[in-house]
Amino acid sequence: MPRASGGKVTVRAIAAEAGVSIATVSRVLNGHVPVAPETRELVHRAVERLGAPPPARRGSAEGAVYVHCPYVLTDYFGLIVSSVAETLDLHGRRLLLGAGMASRPSIPLASLPGDPAVAGAILILPPEPTAELEDLRTRGLPFVVVDPMARLHPDIAAISAAHMAGARSVTAHLTGLGHRRIGVINGPSEWLASHSRMVGHTSALAETGTLPEPELVHSIEPTPERGYAAASRLLDLPRRPTAIVAFNDKAAAGALRAAYERGLRVPEDLSITGFDDLDLGRSTQPMLTTVRQPLEEMGRMAVTLLMRLVERHTIDTLHIELATQLIVRDSTGPTPHP
Repeated sequence: MPRASGGKVTVRAIAAEAGVSIATVSRVLNGHVPVAPETRELVHRAVERLGAPPPARRGSAEGAVYVHCPYVLTDYFGLIVSSVAETLDLHGRRLLLGAGMASRPSIPLASLPGDPAVAGAILILPPEPTAELEDLRTRGLPFVVVDPMARLHPDIAAISAAHMAGARSVTAHLTGLGHRRIGVINGPSEWLASHSRMVGHTSALAETGTLPEPELVHSIEPTPERGYAAASRLLDLPRRPTAIVAFNDKAAAGALRAAYERGLRVPEDLSITGFDDLDLGRSTQPMLTTVRQPLEEMGRMAVTLLMRLVERHTIDTLHIELATQLIVRDSTGPTPHP
């Protein structure tokens, strides 16, 4: 049974014993977010079997960390939150989790600076206006934004993946295979990541003397259904693209379905790429060429940076971009001959 040094029981160990996620264990131990009674019982029984109180209960006097993730904790968000929870446990910090639909946050952000029980916050892709985040900063709350949706004030700490470099690498991979007419299924146009990735895509095309064509670019909420719809529009053009780069693996999976329905072989007739490197991309047929985001490392780095802010350390670099990695699989190949 995995334990921390000195015999302390870790949140990871309790989660493994109970068969639930690390975030669920944290919610049960903190008692601040409703959890199904049967799930709560599973966690408490796991704690009893392991024979020691979890370290998250100790050290809570130092102040809890509120983790704001107003989305369903699956795939992308679940990986980040689980990593944050595990790293906070190592610091002996209690986690207060606010997750769910963006329109119903469990704790209003504006109330955090006046809450003596909250030492700081981690905000994951926060949909709140930048003015609201700036207000938190001026009121003295230490917080870190993970994957900001919009451009932030230079004095707001932020962690993100290198979106521009990642997009550039996957488009360069396609142009190296001979593709020039490349469709883009991008994220919402107002997202900072969408803008950065379009810059990376355009940069890679420019190296071949190619300009992006407006009819080949669609901005969507990156879901499988909308990825399918956008890919359908691209593939029904009189002169369809020979490759499609999607904002994430989910949108790419939708594009695979659109290609299949039109009798197009991937990658012989059409190359398709994703972004994120989720389990989904290894479950499709063919498996997706994609860009791996260091999601768990983003969570760990967010906690590390927040602890330095809480402890009033001098920090020279508040905006950190973590490197991405191109993962080449079976969904990309040379451009088809006319």
